[in-house]
Amino acid sequence: MLGTSTRPASPSPLRRPRATLVSGLTALAAGGLVALAFAGCGIVTPGPISTIGRVDFDRPLAIPPLAASSVDADGTRVFALTAQAGTTDFEPGVPSDTWGFNGGYLGPTLVADRGERVRVEVRNTLDEPTTVHWHGMHLPAAMDGGPHQMVAPGGTWGPEWLVDQPAATLWYHPHPHGETETHVSRGLAGLFLLHDEAERALGLPAEYGIDDVPVIVQDTGFSAEGRREAAQRGYAGALGDELLVNGTRSPYFEAGDELVRLRLLNASTARSYAFAWADDRPVRLIGTDGGLLDAPVELPQVRLSPGERAEVLVRLTPGERLVLQSRMTPEIAGLVGPVAQTNGAADGFDVLELRAADHLRPAAADPAALVPMPPLEDGEVAADRRFVLDDSFEINGHAMDLGRIDETVTVDTLERWTVVNDTALPHSFHVHDVQFRLATVGGGPPPPELAGWKDTIYVEPETEYVLLVRFADYADPDTPYMYHCHLLWHEDQGMMGQFAVVEPGQRATIPEGTDHDHH
Repeated sequence: MLGTSTRPASPSPLRRPRATLVSGLTALAAGGLVALAFAGCGIVTPGPISTIGRVDFDRPLAIPPLAASSVDADGTRVFALTAQAGTTDFEPGVPSDTWGFNGGYLGPTLVADRGERVRVEVRNTLDEPTTVHWHGMHLPAAMDGGPHQMVAPGGTWGPEWLVDQPAATLWYHPHPHGETETHVSRGLAGLFLLHDEAERALGLPAEYGIDDVPVIVQDTGFSAEGRREAAQRGYAGALGDELLVNGTRSPYFEAGDELVRLRLLNASTARSYAFAWADDRPVRLIGTDGGLLDAPVELPQVRLSPGERAEVLVRLTPGERLVLQSRMTPEIAGLVGPVAQTNGAADGFDVLELRAADHLRPAAADPAALVPMPPLEDGEVAADRRFVLDDSFEINGHAMDLGRIDETVTVDTLERWTVVNDTALPHSFHVHDVQFRLATVGGGPPPPELAGWKDTIYVEPETEYVLLVRFADYADPDTPYMYHCHLLWHEDQGMMGQFAVVEPGQRATIPEGTDHDHH
């Protein structure tokens, strides 16, 4: 079972200082944040924490199983996912109530090739409605798994689509309006890996769980006995004081290969990470949300906000132990003062220890070139749109309304979307259906780690991000896609909008089945 550990239960020393309720939150930001009545929302001021040097790394890293699949007579690859309630022993003999897909916590890893047609038979055995959103996947709006594709308790849903995008590390998670943070934090999440010929030709590590390793990072809280408990809430959302990797506390991974590929997923609901190596060697980034870069990039750290992914190569020497850490700072987060300290931007974590065997399987040199990136298509822009993220959980001054289409896009056009965080507070931005390119960040060219395909970006305060987005196909005037802040509490509070893709001259309609109450 994912998250089941092997050492005796013992009190965790990793406890965050006791938080206090905020009466006005005016200390959180200079000017930009009004004196909100956030105390009624349960917002607290958690203090900084560091687990660096305090994690024992005494439990083998759980590897989510590969999802079983069958191939229909017409060639469609069929998977099955069941959303279910269960328990997980994060400490032996100390069960925590959790949710998962096909098990008690998290879900299996789905794998498909570009050009395959896939269908996922989703079954909901929970006592409340949920959805399954294919985060990062290019697919028809009716198959997207947003809040318009709710699966009732006892119900089923069978989305089917053609995989038509490059090899990438994608993931899946629920997307019920107003309840996404709760459903994801309880454990409903998993990876969806795509492969293609260009990726395979590079000879990158590709044995799942051996030299191609999933690293699903979540923060959470635990009682002294080891029972999972609710995390304290800052403005960003719930911020835990301990990490789970693939559902494992204090994890280590035994590596038998000289070259290892880590697929990092920030599956936390609010916390951003700055992943770095404990010995300060460069982080060798080869891929972002939507696929491989054109060449590896060496960085001091890789910042990932909730929902973002990164593929990293690391070369080991026999017998060494190497620790992956998150060393977030206010400078990396683009936050200042108490805003940084109360929203995780002064926190450090030991994440995962890699233990290299005494004899390692040798590997060829890292490829100097990966997958060519197409040039930025800045000359064909059909529409300009601007999205302003504010401090009251709204975009462009509007909270989410399932009965309202906010933007209507013409199919097979390129658009320029300018996203700006108009506050001193943390936000992010995720677009369904598409992978986009960043044209500029703060008026200049994007840094190398943001030059590839993206579907989610961290939006630093008072900074403009210009996205080039092509809506190649899948027109549907009746069913919208979403764009939203991927800090999931913000999304649940209404920081989300809807766009419909239509044929030239068409107008979007109000979708049916929009009688869900926002709460």
